[in-house]
Amino acid sequence: MNAPFTGRHMAAILVLFFSVVFAVNFTMARYASSTFGGIVVENSYVASQEFNTWLDEASAEKALGWKATVERTTDGRLAIDLSGAPADVTLTAIARHPLGRAPDRAITFTSVGDGRFLSIEELPLGRWTLRIEARTGQSVWRDEEHLT
Repeated sequence: MNAPFTGRHMAAILVLFFSVVFAVNFTMARYASSTFGGIVVENSYVASQEFNTWLDEASAEKALGWKATVERTTDGRLAIDLSGAPADVTLTAIARHPLGRAPDRAITFTSVGDGRFLSIEELPLGRWTLRIEARTGQSVWRDEEHLT
């Protein structure tokens, strides 16, 4: 014989249901906040005011016609082949972890001739976004490469 369905049964069902909802929401919020901090720019109003300047700079950089090819060496350093750039160019980069799990790393390069550069610092294995900046005189060129 079955026991009758009472208010206690309904209360237990409701408590169990909302406990599952709360646990799922808490877990998803924890995953979301641990993988992406949510900051794309520090101040969106200032970024909106500078947007057209950024577009002009990007057009000037594209007009230079420089191109970078990035490789990892066996000792963990980065080798960049910068084609189309003059011989007196200086190269720097910032390596950023795509999910912000590791601090940004400044990387300096030395020229090894013929538009080829070798990093002084080693970069640990993993996914990195490399923001490259090349300067010569008044010209500035930037590129972003994704390393895996």
